[in-house]
Amino acid sequence: MTDIVLVASGDLRESANLQCWPAQAAMEAKLTEVIEGLGHSLKRAHPVKPQGHGFIASQREGMDVFASIDPDAPLIVAEAVWQYSHHVLPGLTTHKGPILTVANWSGQWPGLVGLLNLNGSLTKAGVPYASLWSVDFGDAFFLDGLREWLETGTITHDASHVRPFAGTDLAAEDRAIAAEIAADLRRNKTILGVFDEGCMGMFNAIIPDALLMPLGVFKERLSQSALYHAAKEVPEAEARAVYDWLLARGITFHLGDDPETDLTEAQVLDQCRMYIAAVRMADAFGCEAIGIQYQQGLKDLLPASDLVEGMLNNDDRPDVARADGTVIRQGRAIVHFNEVDECAGLDGVLINRVHRALGQPVETTLHDLRWGEAYGSGVEEEFVWVFEISGAVPPAHNAGGWAGSESFRQPAMYFPAGGGSLMGIAKPGEIVWSRIFVEGGQLHMDIGRGQAVELPEAETLRRSESTTPEWPIMHGVLTGVSRDQMMARHKANHIQVVYATSAEEADKAMYVRAALAQDLGITVSLCGV
Repeated sequence: MTDIVLVASGDLRESANLQCWPAQAAMEAKLTEVIEGLGHSLKRAHPVKPQGHGFIASQREGMDVFASIDPDAPLIVAEAVWQYSHHVLPGLTTHKGPILTVANWSGQWPGLVGLLNLNGSLTKAGVPYASLWSVDFGDAFFLDGLREWLETGTITHDASHVRPFAGTDLAAEDRAIAAEIAADLRRNKTILGVFDEGCMGMFNAIIPDALLMPLGVFKERLSQSALYHAAKEVPEAEARAVYDWLLARGITFHLGDDPETDLTEAQVLDQCRMYIAAVRMADAFGCEAIGIQYQQGLKDLLPASDLVEGMLNNDDRPDVARADGTVIRQGRAIVHFNEVDECAGLDGVLINRVHRALGQPVETTLHDLRWGEAYGSGVEEEFVWVFEISGAVPPAHNAGGWAGSESFRQPAMYFPAGGGSLMGIAKPGEIVWSRIFVEGGQLHMDIGRGQAVELPEAETLRRSESTTPEWPIMHGVLTGVSRDQMMARHKANHIQVVYATSAEEADKAMYVRAALAQDLGITVSLCGV
């Protein structure tokens, strides 16, 4: 009989920890039952707190918990919720026993998202770990993997969908496009504007400066307090002009009267102020891309930044003028990387440059790998992911564009000051997906192909309501990559997506970007293609 230790990392926000705790408790009960059925014991390393949840809720708390854990004991990090990886990462870096990360396969709360972020953070930190996921912890995939981990401390997953990018078949003209962009980056260099680095405990989302510099990419570290001040300096008339532009484009704002629970016009106007301020700050500092922190800090001062983020990533966006009246990057997206995910920011810059050179859509966004299920029957059945970012996508991705987009108040447990999302259902089409990550002290890129597909309205509604209905979703099918292959390989909670006008053009864009990344010194793997 083996004594296994369990820890559970949670949110920084007590409101989220309290609301999500029942799902975590149910998951832990089932996991305990299964492990005891295999002849072992599972014991929590920290108690359920008097306030009503059992999550580690800060970095210091996590350090204190791990100080009391036998460093050689087998350890499970169980997650049914979004969690801040830095709560447990310090302790995991010095833990010598085998580590297993486990999530429940559910869309209710972002447990899978939390698991993937922790996995990506452990990968970057060089900490060995194994990982599993399950709907009910009774399926053969989970039980076989659990037995393997109990016996060996490791789990072998299928990675047959991954192969190194050689680039030998790339047409000369396509390779020339990649080489020209790489040379321009090295010669003229570019800037990622980072508003308060290290958002949401995502260690995996921070690229060390020394890895960016050889690419010609540098960081401008900006403060959210400066963004707050700049937003407050924007006159109401300018904010209202942006709001009127949005209304004319046809977006639907679901407004109410109670700012505690409803989206209000005043909240939207503050978001329009933030948009104007963000564009001007990007221009003032010469940033090609910017990342606003999204959650902590600004949430106590301003409405959510999501509407801002969606606007920034769209070529068709409201004009913002400098003091001299000239318009800043008129008709061109300003790449925004949600949650200050610098890996997504770098990828977004490469996408923008490649797709503009190829005459393809430049609008790009990251999504969380939130959840997914098989859809259809018989030979028609395929696994369809729910890609769902926590607030906004460029409206060019939504069916109906601006007119097909809606704005709902962000959930109060995350955003006490409210603010609207930029929600829609992604239009069907060919996509290229990718992820840049850090492993072994080096930059890597996984890249592949897929489709955003259309599902019946009832199924779309079911999936949306099974997750967070205020947030935009994409029904994603990944070419040549199964559910479990994706989960085992992916080193992040985020997946980057961009459309192309045809399958042929999507293939070309994928290979040109792979060549560009390779030229810049990034190790590139093709996944499923």
